[in-house]
Order: sequence, then structure tokens, then C-alpha cells
Amino acid sequence: MDGFTLGWIDIIIFVTFIVAVISIGLIKSKGEEGSEDYFLAGRGLKWWLIGFSLIAANISTEQFVGMSGAAAGQLGLAIASYEWLAAITLVVVAFVFLPRFLKAGIYTIPEFLEYRYNSATRTIMAVFTMITYVGVTISAVIYSGAVVINTLFPNITIVYAGIIIGALAAVYVATGGLKACAWADLLQGSALIIGGVVVVIWAMKELGQADLAAIGATADQVKNLTDANVITKFTTLNADKLHMVLPRDNPTIPWTALVFGLWLPNFYYWGLNQYIMQRTLGAASLGEGQKGIVFTAALKLIVPFIIVIPGIIAFNLFKPDMMKAADSTNNHRILVAFEEASATPVAASKAFRFNADFSITAPETAEAIIAYNSIVANVQPEGETLFAKNQSLLIKMPAHVSLQTELMGYHYDSAFALLIKKLIPTGLRGFMLAAILGAVVSSLASMLNSASTIFTMDFYKRFISKDSTDRSQVRVGRICVLVFTVIGCAVAPQLANPKFGGVFNFIQEFQGYIGPGIVAVFVFGLAVRKAPPMVGVIGLVGNVVVYGLLKYALPQVAFLDRMAICFVMDFILMGIVTLIKPLAQPVDIKINHSISLEPAKIARNLGLVVVALTLILYVVFW
Repeated sequence: MDGFTLGWIDIIIFVTFIVAVISIGLIKSKGEEGSEDYFLAGRGLKWWLIGFSLIAANISTEQFVGMSGAAAGQLGLAIASYEWLAAITLVVVAFVFLPRFLKAGIYTIPEFLEYRYNSATRTIMAVFTMITYVGVTISAVIYSGAVVINTLFPNITIVYAGIIIGALAAVYVATGGLKACAWADLLQGSALIIGGVVVVIWAMKELGQADLAAIGATADQVKNLTDANVITKFTTLNADKLHMVLPRDNPTIPWTALVFGLWLPNFYYWGLNQYIMQRTLGAASLGEGQKGIVFTAALKLIVPFIIVIPGIIAFNLFKPDMMKAADSTNNHRILVAFEEASATPVAASKAFRFNADFSITAPETAEAIIAYNSIVANVQPEGETLFAKNQSLLIKMPAHVSLQTELMGYHYDSAFALLIKKLIPTGLRGFMLAAILGAVVSSLASMLNSASTIFTMDFYKRFISKDSTDRSQVRVGRICVLVFTVIGCAVAPQLANPKFGGVFNFIQEFQGYIGPGIVAVFVFGLAVRKAPPMVGVIGLVGNVVVYGLLKYALPQVAFLDRMAICFVMDFILMGIVTLIKPLAQPVDIKINHSISLEPAKIARNLGLVVVALTLILYVVFW
């Protein structure tokens, strides 16, 4: 993609926004040196700060790039399930999980497991969480943000872009802690929503004025839509993508995932994830926390309209650009590897994949790949389409054969960047760039703050310095932020290696090893009060083993379905252990909190409205 140019007004807006974000975070957190002040904002966050901070911590380039790209591709609106099911999940978290967490007065989510099970369970989850944050999510967020900067400004390498992102986040997190994050997120969360609305407006405007024949509409569509409004044009051109339910054999979001599998990552992410829940643990009261979470749930209903819909429109408008981008990035390298491997297919240790669009845009190459894969697998292909035939071969590949990165008909992940580059005028480009960079920095800042909190409270305070003062705990937390930033910046460029299968896949697969077990242990512990302490350890460790076995033995099973299987097996195993050796008396979490635990009635009523609106959206787009 060509360079992305900014005018002087764009540069001024961009710099002003970044300076404002960092300044307000540092000013609002000034003078707070206690561990509760630094790690939990003095337990004084109001609902509106919590709401905007949760959205800003959640939305990053994973959404702007990954989600809009998935919408441009085969998934269409179905990718919105990650957002709309999250709305219902958040309502449950507000009224089931949060009261129990605040009652216990915890600093970290792993800490709760010590009250419910034992110290070993807390330590295991803390280790899992630290590995995930430092080794996976922090580096992944830095990398994905660096990719966006490098895409828009090719002269800035991935390495230098990652250093810029890491430095911006580390500055105000190390200095001001959670309160600095929350106040900075107020600006960044607002900018995300406003920026998304700007993109939708310009995208719809362009689609309304586009030459339908030039963007690939059929003759009948051109005839019927000549005088139609933009909404009618959009829904007609994309009728096949405006559905929430996908076939059972869809490798990403089969309809079975909506029934069960997709709920697991949602509950893990929104209810048991330190860098999300830390904002609610810092709430001024239970009522403030519940109102903040429900506010976030309402905002989640809007997110698909400002990220997913633009991705679909980008495919309508810039299909040739996406095809060109695919050939110049991902496809070229893989096709070179295919030419080398096809010289000796009998002894080959590689198999090649392509998506459904590639089989249409490059059918001759797709047929050659099928012939090659057939020799490697030593079986004949089955299926009606080229894509189906190749999928049948990939499932039957010998264990020693490695699957290469998928060949794409279009580079879908360029969707959002293309919209900004081609549609957004000078003056708004600076704001959009600031919003996107802010999304990356806010997510990274949240992860750095939470990782430092877990290390300080779950390791340093328990094992290294049990008599440590508040001041020394804050100092350790700040050192952790800087160390974790350096590690993240060092690891981030390595994620370009195709063996990781893309950032989104890298994050999801890694969390599959721990997410279902964490959800199972928490849900089982809350529901079955006589579950013995050993159940916590069994659930966490057992999930790692089961998920690893499923991934090795059944790689064709969708990621979300594997998570569902792990959760069920964990629950069964914990249930058997509890039946054999239940506690004599049920566990009761003692109150260890000074804030008000009075629930918010208005949050309950608004939560029911959010759930009803979510169900209506599913009915409309079923």
C-alpha cells in the first residue's frame, strides 16, 4: 500500500490529542503513592470512567484490523457475535461475578481463587496469566499496532513503530497506575467511538455515490439499485454477509459456537481477565461498578456498526486493492514456497492452504495445489468445489506435514486502512490516526498495569517480600511496567513469522489452553460451595492437557468447539472429584471490603434492556 500522507492540520490534531491523553492521565493521578491508589485508583472510580475505560482497554487494532477484515471476508456480520454476546456476558458479570469479587476485597482475579480454593490454585492462575500477558497479549498488541503504523507509513519499520507504542503506554502507566489509565481512556474511548462513526459516514457516502457496475454489482443489481438509497444498496449488495448464523462446518464461527463455545472466551475475557476487571475492582462502590459495566455493555452493541459494517463496505469499494495487497504481501512468499515444494511432492513435509476466494480468483493455481496435496496425503480429494476438495485433503494429512499460511484471494485485513487512506479527508486523518493509536496504547497500558499488579501482589508480596511497604510495592509495579514493555517490544517483531498463523490466531489458540479451565474453576467454585481445594488445581492443569490433546488429535475441530469440549470435560472431572471427596462445610467468602456493596437498581433495569436489544439484533440479522 502506498504511503499515508498527513497535512499540517492532521499533525497538529494528532500531537495535541496524544499530549492531552498523557497529560490528563498524569495530572489526575498525581500525588497517589499507596498501593491501593496505584493499582486500584484508590477504589474511587465512577461508573462513567469505568465504562469508557473498559471500552478503550478492549478495542485495539485487533478490532480495527482483524474484525473489520473478517467482516470483509467470509464471516461478514457473523463476526459481530464477539461483540453482541459480550453485551449479555457483561450484564451477567455485573450481577454475578462483581458482587463476589468486591465482597472479598481482592486486588487481582487469581487472589480470589485462594479464598475459594487454596494458595496453589491462586499461584497456578497467576503464572498462567503472567505468561499470557507478557509472552502473548502485550507483544501481540504492540505488533498489531506497529503493523498499522507501518502500513500507513512504510518508512517506519515494525521495530521502531513498536518502540513508539510501548514508550507512549509505559510513560503514563509507570507514573500514574490505574487512575492514569482510566482518565486517559476517557479521551481514547470517546475518540474511538467518534472515529468509528466518522468512518461509517464516509464509507456510506462513498457507497451511495459509487458506480455499481464498477464495483462488481450484477446487471440486475445495477438496474434495480440505480435510484435506491444507500441502505438499500448496502443490504442488497451484501445480502450473503448480513447473517449471524454460519454453517456447522465453518472453521471460525460455526452455529454451534453461538450455542456454547463463544460464551467461554467471553466470560473469560470480560469476567476473569485482570486487565479488564481491574477497572471494576477499583470501583467506588458495587453500584458504580455495575453501572459502569452495563454502560460498557450498551456500547458493545454499537461497536459492530462502526467497525464491522465499514469492513463489509470496504470490500464492496476496494476489492481490486485488496486483491493486489494479497499478491504483494502474503501470497507471493507462499507461492514461491509452493513452487519449490512441488518439485518433489512425494517427500514433501509441507501442505498448502487457500481460502474460498482464492479458488475463485486463481483457479488454476488452486487446482495445482490440490494435485500436489493429494500426492502428499496419498488420498484423492472429495468435495464439489476447489476449496472443499483441498479441505478434505488437509484433514487427512500425515502428522509430520506442516500446514502453510493460507493463500488469500484478498488481503482482508487492509479493509480499515483502505477506508482511512482513500476516503477520510485531510483534517480528519490526524484525528483518526490518533484514535487508532490511542486504541493500541490504551489496551497496552491496561495490560502493562494489570501484569505489574499480578506480579506485585501475587508473587512479590507473597513470596519475595511479605513485609513490603506500600511504597516498595508501587516501586516494584513501576519497574515491572518498564521491564514488560521492553520484553513486549523485543518479542513483537517475531510475530511476523508465519508459524504463528497470524496475531488473532496466536492469541486465541494460546488462550484456549487456559481460558476454559479458568472459567470452569470459577463457575464450579461459585456454584458448588462444597467443592474441595484440589478441584481448583485439577481444573486449571487438566484443561492444558485436554486442550493440547484435542488440538493434536482433532485439528479440524473449530477453536471455539475445542474450548467447549474442554469446559465440559473439566466440569465433569471436577464434579467426580467433589462427589468422591466433598467439603464437610460449604465455603463462604468473608467480607473484606470497606466500600458499599449495595447493588444499583438502575443498572439492573438497564441491563435487562441491553439483553433485550441484543436478542432483537439477533432476530433481525439471523
